Amino acid sequence: MAVKLNRPALVVLGTSTFCYVTAETLPVGLLPQISAGLDVTEAQVGLLLTSYAVVAALSTIPLTALTMRVPRHVLLAVTVAVFVVSQAAAALAPTFTVLVLSRLVCALAHGVFWSVIGPITARLAPPGQVGRATSLVFIGNSLAIVLGVPLGTALGQWLGWRLSIGVIAAAGLVCLVALIFLLPEMPVLPRDRAARLKDQMRDAVLILRNGRVFGLCAVTLVVVIGHFAAYTYIAPLVRRDAGFDGAALSLLLLGYGAVGLVANFVVGRFVDRRPGPILLGLTVTVAVSVILLAPVLGPVGTVLAVLVWGGSFNAIPVLLGSASLRVAPASRDAASAVYVVAFQIGIGGGAFIGERMVGAGHLGVLPVVTAVFAVVASVLVVTFRQTFPARISAEEHDEAQAAALQH
Repeated sequence: MAVKLNRPALVVLGTSTFCYVTAETLPVGLLPQISAGLDVTEAQVGLLLTSYAVVAALSTIPLTALTMRVPRHVLLAVTVAVFVVSQAAAALAPTFTVLVLSRLVCALAHGVFWSVIGPITARLAPPGQVGRATSLVFIGNSLAIVLGVPLGTALGQWLGWRLSIGVIAAAGLVCLVALIFLLPEMPVLPRDRAARLKDQMRDAVLILRNGRVFGLCAVTLVVVIGHFAAYTYIAPLVRRDAGFDGAALSLLLLGYGAVGLVANFVVGRFVDRRPGPILLGLTVTVAVSVILLAPVLGPVGTVLAVLVWGGSFNAIPVLLGSASLRVAPASRDAASAVYVVAFQIGIGGGAFIGERMVGAGHLGVLPVVTAVFAVVASVLVVTFRQTFPARISAEEHDEAQAAALQH
């Protein structure tokens, strides 16, 4: 009899990713409110995102190695508990310094959370359905863009930024309770239990010698840097190209995320079959759609280009995330950790490039920069095509599942 996906547990995992992604990016929408409420400049508030990404990138590998012997279901619950406490502290922060520190605490848990959620998803999935399970969990990412940030921004503008962050903390608490009841016990694999801390640290770094892991990180780094260079400034771009502001801008961003959600669902049904060609098609589509934003297109052209961009890019993390679980079946935690680091560096690097370009008065050049990075990513996908196998073998899956059941 066919083994079915553990949908309730996967839904809770996806909801947890929704909370994390929403909380990380929410300050962008609430920047003026936080600035006025804590009497700091908007530039200082913008540092909340940069500092978060830096801390998450630097701490992911050492903290993942340090917690390698903690049962996976316990570790995930702890990271969500840290999230809840940090968000509650942020909502009540009396000063900007306290707000920064609360987010940095959350950033420490962020890297561990994303390092373990992929391997946990793989252990919940039947043979041949790792990609499908990953797509169900990663829907939380798209929903955060579609609903989390827009609704959080609207709520913050209406009732205050503290209440908006407080609601995210409450949602995290619900996820924590659900994880405790729905996530099955996942003991540490025997190989991890026997390993020493310094060996775990070494393995997490040396795993980059695995050509497929290196290829995955290279593709991730390039495509994410390119994306966030322009996406960080998507509001002024569409304002320049189409004159959108206020409600029109909000609707366009909502459409951007909605198309991404649909693409996420569609790609999730095929990610276990031909991930390499699909990823190549998506990176090429990103390049084509974004380069169209370089000239001033007008309302119709801008809307179409942004929607295609949203659909193509937001499906890419499904393929990258599932690949991190396939490229090193015997070292999934380590591979997932370096993938998370590459993604966080990409976010911070892209935002930094965008800030430099906009500060120099080159807003219109950002789509060209993003398109160039997408083309380079496409070349890397072809170069490292062995990084994106269709699926791990049934034998590898059975071995991993059997090891997970041993104490």
